[in-house]
Formats: sequence, C-alpha cells, structure tokens
Amino acid sequence: MTTFSPSTVEEVHAAVADTRASHPRLLVTGAGTASEWGAPAEPADAVIDTTSLTGVLKYAPSDLTIAVRAGTPFTTVQETLRGAGQRVALDAARARRGATVGGLLATADAGPLRTTFGSLRDLVIGTTVVLGDGTVARSGGHVIKNVAGYDLAKLFHGSLGTLGVVAEVVLRLHPLPQAVGTVAIEAEAAEAFDLAGKVVMTGLEASALEWSGGRLLVKLEGTPEGVEQRERELCRLGGTTARVLTDEEADAAWTGVAAIADGVRGTTVVRIGTMPAGGPVLVARLVAEGAAVTSSMAIGVHTVQLTGGDHDELLTQFHQEFGAAVTVLRRDGLSAGRAWGPPPAPVRVMQAIKRQFDPAGRFGAGRFSLWLEEEERAS
Repeated sequence: MTTFSPSTVEEVHAAVADTRASHPRLLVTGAGTASEWGAPAEPADAVIDTTSLTGVLKYAPSDLTIAVRAGTPFTTVQETLRGAGQRVALDAARARRGATVGGLLATADAGPLRTTFGSLRDLVIGTTVVLGDGTVARSGGHVIKNVAGYDLAKLFHGSLGTLGVVAEVVLRLHPLPQAVGTVAIEAEAAEAFDLAGKVVMTGLEASALEWSGGRLLVKLEGTPEGVEQRERELCRLGGTTARVLTDEEADAAWTGVAAIADGVRGTTVVRIGTMPAGGPVLVARLVAEGAAVTSSMAIGVHTVQLTGGDHDELLTQFHQEFGAAVTVLRRDGLSAGRAWGPPPAPVRVMQAIKRQFDPAGRFGAGRFSLWLEEEERAS
C-alpha cells in the first residue's frame, strides 16, 4: 500500500489532490493510539501518515493561543507551553502514549478536565483541513472570538478521519495553576452523584469530578491559599470519608483513571454518554458486571473497561435501557460488526455532512459502519 508522509499543508494538498484517480480511497493515520476506535477501517488505496506533519507555527503567549501542525504530539505542545506557565487544558489518557493534536481532535477524546474545560471542540479556535478534492479549507484564527464561516473544528471533532485531513490547529490556552490538590471521598455511585452536584452548587470550582474505584476524586486548582481553603471546605462537605491526598497518592489515583481508558489486550473499553441523572444507575449496573469504571459524574461521561466474555448483549441493553451513546475504544470481546449501536437521531445530518465534505467517499471508509453506509444501501 502506498503511504504519503506530508510535512506541510502544501504536501498534504498534493498527496490528496494528485491521487484522486490513482488512489481514490484514503486512510488518515497518526500515532496509532486510537487505531481501534470505532469500526475497523476498510482497505484503502493509500495512507496519509500525519506523523511528519509536526511543529509549532505560531505561539502568542499574550493572546493565549498557539498554532501547530496536526501531527504534533500533544505532550510536545504542553512542554512548549510549560516554560511560559501555560497549558492546553486537556488531559486525555492517550496523550501520554504519543497521541497527536489532530488525532485527539478527530476522536473527540478528553479526560477528567472535561468537566470544566470541555474537550478540543471547546479549545480549538482555528483549523486548516484538506478535503477529498484537494481543497484547503480554513476557519477561525488566532483570536478567541471568531464567527466567520463553517466551524470546521466542531465538524471534524470526532469524525475519525472520515471528512478530510486535519492539517493545522490553533488552540486556546489557559494558565498553569500555581497549586493543584485532590480530595478523595469514599462513596457509592448514587452518593457520588449527589456529592458532585453539591460541589458544583457550592461554587468550590473543582476542575475535575471523577468517580473511580468507589471514590469521588475532586481536583482543585488555583493559588496555594485558595486550594487549601477549598480542600478544607470540601472535606467538611464530604464528611468522615473525605481526605486530602498526598501528591504521590493523587498521581496514583489519576493514573488509575487514565489506565481504565487505556485498557489492555483482551479487554473491551467503551465510552458511554448518558444524561447526568442516569449515570448512577448505569454505573451501579456496570460495577455489578465486574467492570472497571471511571465516570465524570457531573456531565454523564463514563469510561468502562470490561474483561472476559462476549459483551455485545450488554452494550445492546445499555442502548435500549438508557438511550446511551456508546463509543468503542478497544474491541476485544465484541463481534466485528458491533462497534456502534443503533444509528442516533442525527444520523441524517452526519450523512449530509459527509456528502458535503467528501462526496466521493475518499476518507475513512468503514469507520462509522454502518451509519454512513446506510444511506448508500437505501439509494
């Protein structure tokens, strides 16, 4: 199979535009940390490998923005920013395994900080993409407020490489906190949901609220004095089972949360979205099934690791009983055709966007099987 390894937007354009006849179907790849996400890609005529598409294009610390090529490892971006006391407020587990900026955007991945800062759809303010006919399209820019044209970042967010090649990304930045603390509160899922609500309502400004391993982990960021004061208030709110973790304990706790999302060979890993109020019942069911669960209780995002057996029926039940949106992160323990559940209500919108951006069907065939292909069969 032919592989193109562009290092600039111009080279991405050439790789796509010059191959419409010779290589009609393309697969976009990066660091490979999300190769099992969604349904398996169908065989392609050529691969667009973005791992050479790296580097910082423009960094404006005073504007809190940075522009990078999409194949840049996310950890490299964070290291660049750290010297100026800034960061991209994203903590996806895959970042430590070399995930790229474009890959994190294409998978809509995020970690516990999603509770406060959202995912890359909330942190990308500009992007450059190359479409199937070679068109180079840009939206946004280097300012926080920009409303001109399509918001390509939101369209490509979670698209799994099915609309085009993300070539460049402009990211919104936040200051690094002066201090970080974590309070752990022993609680079952239902109690943790109530506690998370109280933390939000009392204005303690937690940057992350994650239930994992029978504990609600609350991350607090800010000045040293502010963090200490909120730790005390949170311990009073949490009662006798609440305690402030040492730095080593906190690192271990958050590493454990990331490990659930990473999974290991032989496990099924899925991310399930529910209305927040439906989370406690779902999580209790998952724990009863022997699953390892980490849950952003306040927003209804649950990452689940299942071991052993065939999990198709279990995921079907979640769809039926909870109306849950399920994204497969690791497919071990699932049948080949069980990457997605029933088509969601907006599937026609997804199909229309696919027609608009990739009418020739060049990119990522099979990744959303059978949602995007459903329209082709009907016609």
